[in-house]
Amino acid sequence: MPKTSKKQAGADRKARIEAMRRAEKARERRNRIITITLSTVIVAGLAGWGAYAINNANEKNDQKAAAAAKPISGEKTWDAKKLTRNHVQTKVDYPMNPPVGGNHAPVWMTCNGNVYTKAIANENAVHSLEHGAVWVTYNDKAGAADIKTLAGKVSKTPYTLMSPDKTESGTIMLSAWGHQLGVNTASDARVEQFLTKYVQGAQTPEPGAACTNGLTAS
Repeated sequence: MPKTSKKQAGADRKARIEAMRRAEKARERRNRIITITLSTVIVAGLAGWGAYAINNANEKNDQKAAAAAKPISGEKTWDAKKLTRNHVQTKVDYPMNPPVGGNHAPVWMTCNGNVYTKAIANENAVHSLEHGAVWVTYNDKAGAADIKTLAGKVSKTPYTLMSPDKTESGTIMLSAWGHQLGVNTASDARVEQFLTKYVQGAQTPEPGAACTNGLTAS
């Protein structure tokens, strides 16, 4: 091969290598830009979600605070200082029906949105109220549609439980520790107000205590 041809071949080879290096550097720059852009988008998304979650939590807290400050029409209350909290193994003669506090069984009724289809023991349910649960009960006057609506609300709400009670005077009763409300229909706006105000509300003697792993029934 002539000397000039060898030089030309070497120059061409060098040019190709340089072109490949430039292309590789260009790819690296593009990859860095894509990585930085994606990272920025992800961080911005996480920050936005975090802000949304915080705002949503604050909004719920504000709603609960507003509900706690607003009285509920027709609600009955009892002096919490007079509601004893001893654990007993015997039946308790409560002065109200359903009971809203007083001595109770050592084991609470599981109240993690549980809907019981048969009557449950007052003594276990009262222990649930001590943990901040709302107990929804109904007698034979309650319609099937109302029972279904109430069951739907309860099943979606931790720290609640529901059961039938043929002995109560009101069609539908909602009970929390020291508080009780009677309504005729599940559509009554006070049902949601009572749940918002008293599920783990300020009346709770033992806030944060478990509503799971207690006694269960059908």
